[in-house]
Amino acid sequence: MFPGLGMPELILILVIALVIFGPRKLPEVGKSLGKTLNEFRRASLSNISEVSSATEDVKEEIKKVTEIVQNKSS
Repeated sequence: MFPGLGMPELILILVIALVIFGPRKLPEVGKSLGKTLNEFRRASLSNISEVSSATEDVKEEIKKVTEIVQNKSS
């Protein structure tokens, strides 16, 4: 997910987060961050689905127009 982010970097990030938020708030922050990322992923998948559907509609219309043009040329 994060290329080039090794164990020392993750430990440093965790220590900084622990210092900033404290041991009591850190689980809440992690939970809310997880929910936010999950919601973002769902929205992204939904958008990808919509784009795929629109692409299929455009392909169908192009096919129809191509057939009409070929029939008029004949």
